[in-house]
Amino acid sequence: MVTRQYFEQILKPEFSLSKTAETDHSTSFRTGSNQEIDKNMSHLNANERTWDRLARENSQFANVASDEECAHPLLALDRRGWLPGSVKGMDVLCLASGGGWQSILYAVAGANVTVVDLSPEMLKRDVQQAEIRNVSVKAVQASMDDLSEFGDSCFDIVHHPVSSCYIPRLKTVYKEVARLLRPGGLYISQHKQPTSLQIVERDQRNRYVLGVSYYHNDPLPAVQDTAYREEGAVEYLHRWEELVGELCRTGFVIEDLSEPRRGDPKAKPGDFRHRGMFTAPYVRIKARRRQAESNIASQPTIWTPES
Repeated sequence: MVTRQYFEQILKPEFSLSKTAETDHSTSFRTGSNQEIDKNMSHLNANERTWDRLARENSQFANVASDEECAHPLLALDRRGWLPGSVKGMDVLCLASGGGWQSILYAVAGANVTVVDLSPEMLKRDVQQAEIRNVSVKAVQASMDDLSEFGDSCFDIVHHPVSSCYIPRLKTVYKEVARLLRPGGLYISQHKQPTSLQIVERDQRNRYVLGVSYYHNDPLPAVQDTAYREEGAVEYLHRWEELVGELCRTGFVIEDLSEPRRGDPKAKPGDFRHRGMFTAPYVRIKARRRQAESNIASQPTIWTPES
């Protein structure tokens, strides 16, 4: 049985497209796909619209959990052994991961699942698949950097697939996740690597050109090479200091880190797998919410045998 408590009320004003944003195209900026987006439309509006479209188009990003995956849900979710042996009875937040895949696998595995996404169309897939699988999933529309819908320390696991690139300030997301996780809680996240987002084109010698500043803070500009960019979306580059440093500064300890391989040495230029051989597009991070604030001295000290 699907919990509809929140999903039936997801169309919050700040997340719905305004009439002005839909009709006034007098000024515009361009996304990585060369698609014009109205300047009056916020990144939230633009990204909601993009992911609604991808869901309706049955994009590869909206694949639902298969029967085979549901037979072994934890293996489908985690081939690195980062999850505990069982999630039964645990409170799990699938953050910015609508689409009917991750939430369903956790629910089939026995977890109490909440899925948050900006896109109503993506959340509909979670609701539909939960009904088909006869599992309970709570679907909530919200931006990943504003989870005020939830109280403190209410989840054991937060699983966050690639999506932080759609938010200007990563620290706001990390702070919300830290607030929601119980002490010792697990945070698994995946992000687009900054170097990959700096690439703007492939030159005549099939070399990938970095044309965006590493310190670029605004929405990413239009690029010729759109591998690993979603058409119509507004994206932002996050530096390693933000990806890793802010995670530590907001109360997490990093336990593991991996770079999922997307490259193929046999791929030809123009194929995303060719580019994946030159720069890793993603990074996956396993982090743990600290049990308590550290008692480490505020000033650096040198250990000696007498101390």
